[in-house]
Amino acid sequence: MLPPMGNRNHIDEKMPFTSHLEELRVRLMRSLAAIGIGFAVCYFFKERLFSFLMLPLADIMPEGSGMIFTSLPEAFFTYLKVSFFAAIFLVSPYVLYQIWKFISPGLYDSEKKYIFPFVSLSSIFFIGGALFAYFLVFPLGFKFFVAFGTDFIKPMLSMKEYLSFSMKLLIAFGIIFELPIFMFFIARIGLVDSETLIKKRKYAILLTFIIAALLTPPDVVTQAMMAVPLIILYEISLFVVKLGEKKTEAKNEKENGGNNEK
Repeated sequence: MLPPMGNRNHIDEKMPFTSHLEELRVRLMRSLAAIGIGFAVCYFFKERLFSFLMLPLADIMPEGSGMIFTSLPEAFFTYLKVSFFAAIFLVSPYVLYQIWKFISPGLYDSEKKYIFPFVSLSSIFFIGGALFAYFLVFPLGFKFFVAFGTDFIKPMLSMKEYLSFSMKLLIAFGIIFELPIFMFFIARIGLVDSETLIKKRKYAILLTFIIAALLTPPDVVTQAMMAVPLIILYEISLFVVKLGEKKTEAKNEKENGGNNEK
């Protein structure tokens, strides 16, 4: 377990519960306002955004295939959802910054310096996970499903179903790729250490396959393409936690050495 670092600002002053609620309201309103602005911008490019989202599928669909909508408002609402999801990806750094500002009053002074790494790395890992799904998982997964089509059974996909399916995968992979960031911060507050992660490795591997089975379509290829990165991310998390522990130990030794000299 890592020792606490630094001193909290105004540690003796307790923020009233109503102040916490007010702070939460402010952060939520700012995040929603940013998403709203992002949505307005993305809506102007709704057709291009949906076409871009369809590229991995379009490349493997039979020639002359297209996409359908089965109700009058389906295309309209699909474009709204595409714009909304694109806005979330677009303003995710700002939303993560608001999350950090909400929790930062409860952190130690030395922990608050991680705001820039937290926001930047969280955004990079989240978008990186979504890109991994788009460029690697989508082509293999879609090819697997489309292969069940025959001369008699033709794939006719609706806009709504495709958007729902693809966004679940994009968001799932984006969240999964946040694992190293999450593990680093819970290690910094002393909830886990590298020794615990090493001991629980075999259970973590089993858990990754269970999570992959729950979050992906029921095919081995897509599940493996989520489980394998999860295992790699777990090992990266272990390395990051070890590195953080070494830096903390070195800092403590330096401080203790300085105190002994005094």
